[in-house]
Amino acid sequence: MEEMRLTAYESSKLYKEKVKLYHDLKIRQKDFRVGQSVLLFNSRMKLFPSKLRSKWSGPFLIKEVKSHGAIKLQDSASQRSWVVNGQRVKPYLGSDVEQLTIIINLSDA
Repeated sequence: MEEMRLTAYESSKLYKEKVKLYHDLKIRQKDFRVGQSVLLFNSRMKLFPSKLRSKWSGPFLIKEVKSHGAIKLQDSASQRSWVVNGQRVKPYLGSDVEQLTIIINLSDA
């Protein structure tokens, strides 16, 4: 019995190591640069969450990247800056889009 228990322990240890290696290979490193636009994840708990509200806000401009993973963001509209965890941001891939409004008059002709 003791031998079976020890082999089971070893096999579970090997399994955990393989799974950890697999998951670590799937993790993508995020490299942020000063001046890059990013989106910020809003993780606040809400009493009445709405389905149509996006959890990502922004875009914000990166003002400084700290060595321990913190990022200093700046809002371009209000010029306010604050420090957030680097895991809460993702790169903003979009660009400014012009809003075009088209008015179509429908008549009974």
